Amino acid sequence: MTRASLALVVLGPFALLGLATVLTWVERRLLGLWQDRHGPNRVGPGGLFQPVADGTKILFKQDWIPPFADRSVFILAPVIGMMTVLLSFGVIPLTDTLWIAGNLNVGLLFILGMMGLGVYAVVLAGWASNSKYALLGGMRAAAQMISYEVFMGLSLLGVVMLAGSFNLRTIVSAQAGLWFIVPQGLGFCVFLLAGLAETHRLPFDLPEGENELGAGFHTEYSGMKFGMFFIAEYAGIVLISALIATLYLGGWRGPWLAPALWFALKTGVVVVFFILLRAALPRLRYDQLMALGWKVLLPLSLLNVMATATVLMLRATP
Repeated sequence: MTRASLALVVLGPFALLGLATVLTWVERRLLGLWQDRHGPNRVGPGGLFQPVADGTKILFKQDWIPPFADRSVFILAPVIGMMTVLLSFGVIPLTDTLWIAGNLNVGLLFILGMMGLGVYAVVLAGWASNSKYALLGGMRAAAQMISYEVFMGLSLLGVVMLAGSFNLRTIVSAQAGLWFIVPQGLGFCVFLLAGLAETHRLPFDLPEGENELGAGFHTEYSGMKFGMFFIAEYAGIVLISALIATLYLGGWRGPWLAPALWFALKTGVVVVFFILLRAALPRLRYDQLMALGWKVLLPLSLLNVMATATVLMLRATP
């Protein structure tokens, strides 16, 4: 491993954490713009230092563990949530030759595996808190994440079939002539909705429904442990947006600008779209959320797989 690669591995997670922190300010400003109200505008120019103030407050806030909680599991849960998100970024290609960790032949499977492990964070947080509200939030989150990961994986099969590989660099290279969002529009829509549910974003933030569960699976958390869950959620938004840019929008490919700038621009557009959905859509009921997944998204994802396979077979037929 070269010094540059080692520096990227060491500094990459800190850069991602900083990006997730800045994203909290971006979301507040955009929500204020779209909802015709003031966003943060007191701390620094345009409220730019508000994330610094929030981070400082969380850092020095009392880190209290309820006496009725399972202490070791209670501490472990946010660590799992943070690590699974950060590890997923390691195999996403920023350019044709640049990764945080390295090029992995099964990079897409690795990311899906890390997302699957992320379920343990919310389940353990809900169970270890020994609180009925946290437990209900954890069970909701587990059912939601596991269910939508099924559709997320099926929606990506069309991309894998077109590219002939699970390697993310190969998938981007296969989009040289046409972005996969065109032939895989249906799969893209399913993946987008599954990504919203995976990151607990509105209108799919039922595990954190404050009108029902207080704060869901992290009701009993405070201080930096709560901050880890909070930052992991925003890092997850960036992760899903980066995956969409890589799998459906041509990754780093584009004219005139540098490849890394194209990748950042595409990822940023998807992040802004995620924030716009929060400003525009109300929260669904939990039964509506699960019904949407099993009754609508599952058949659509299977239809997309069958249609893609049929087209590829017809092309291969002499």
